[in-house]
Amino acid sequence: MDFALLAETMTFLDQLDLEQLKANAAAFFVRYAPDIARNVLFALVILVVGKWVAGQTSRILEKFLRRARLDETLSKFLCRIAHSIILIVVVMAALERLGFNTTSFAAILAATGLAVGMALQGSLSNFAAGVMIILFRPFKVGDFVHAGGEKGIIEEIHIFNTHMRTPDNVEVIIPNGAVTGNSILNYSSKPTRRIDLVVGCGYSDDLRAVKRFLEDLVTDDPRILTDPEPVVAVDELSDNSVNFVVRPWVASVDYWPVRWDLIEKLKIGFDDRGFSIPFPQREIHIVPSAADAGAPALGLHDPGAQKNGGALFVQRPAA
Repeated sequence: MDFALLAETMTFLDQLDLEQLKANAAAFFVRYAPDIARNVLFALVILVVGKWVAGQTSRILEKFLRRARLDETLSKFLCRIAHSIILIVVVMAALERLGFNTTSFAAILAATGLAVGMALQGSLSNFAAGVMIILFRPFKVGDFVHAGGEKGIIEEIHIFNTHMRTPDNVEVIIPNGAVTGNSILNYSSKPTRRIDLVVGCGYSDDLRAVKRFLEDLVTDDPRILTDPEPVVAVDELSDNSVNFVVRPWVASVDYWPVRWDLIEKLKIGFDDRGFSIPFPQREIHIVPSAADAGAPALGLHDPGAQKNGGALFVQRPAA
C-alpha cells in the first residue's frame, strides 16, 4: 500500500473547503440554471413540433402521390424517406439548441452514409432500378414478360426485386438491376399478336391448292382477326421444299391456343389432301473410276467406298 499517496490525499481533503464548493455550485445554478432550463424546454418543443411536422408532411405527400397515381410501394417508400429526413433535421436542431456541436455530428453522419453506400452498392443499384421500373412501368402485375433471362407472369414488383411465376408454376425472384440491365420483352403490353408459321410443301404438290388450303385454314378460325388481314404467301424456294409464310393476327390471350390448333390442323389437312411435308434429304451419285469402270457399283454402306477429289469412287476389293 502506498502510504505517501494516501497521506497526500488526506492532506488535499483537509484543505478542501466544502462550504466554498457549495457556494460556487449555488452561484453556478443561479447564474446558468434559467438558460439551461430554457434551452432544454426549447429543445423539447423543437422535438415535439418537429415530429408533428414530419408526420403531417408525410401524410400530405402520400395524398399527393396517390392523386398522381404513383405506385403504392414507391409512394410509401418516399413518404418514409421524407419523414426520416425531417426527423434527422429536427434532432440536429434540438442538439444545436442544447449547445452541442452538430457540425462534427453531420460529418460523422455523412461518413457513415458513404460507408454504408459503398457496402450496399449492389442493393442501391437494385433500388434505383426498382424506382425506374415503378416510374416508367415497362410492365405491370399480370403481364407475361421475358426479363432478366426468365420468362413468366409478373406477380409482385418490389423496390429491390421482382417476383415472377414461370409457365410451369415456379416462382422466380429477379433483382431489379438484372431486369433493367437487359432487354425486356413484354408479350402482354399489346392487345394483339401475330403468329408466324413457316409451312413447306413438296415441289411436286399443287402450289395453288396448297395456298387455298392455307387461306381457308386461317379464314375459318373465328379467333383469327380480319384486321390486320392474315398473310399467306410463298416466301422461299428452298433446297427441299416450297415454303409458305402463314401470319395471322390474334388476341394476345389466344396466341398459344390458336398456334397449337393451326399446327395440328395443318398436319391433318396435308395428310387428307395428299400434300407432302418435305424433310431434308440428299441424292448421292457414285461415279466409278476409269480403272474400275467394269466393277459393280457399291452402296455407301460398302467399306470399299472412298472419297477422292470431291467425288465418291468405289474400289473393288482385292481378289
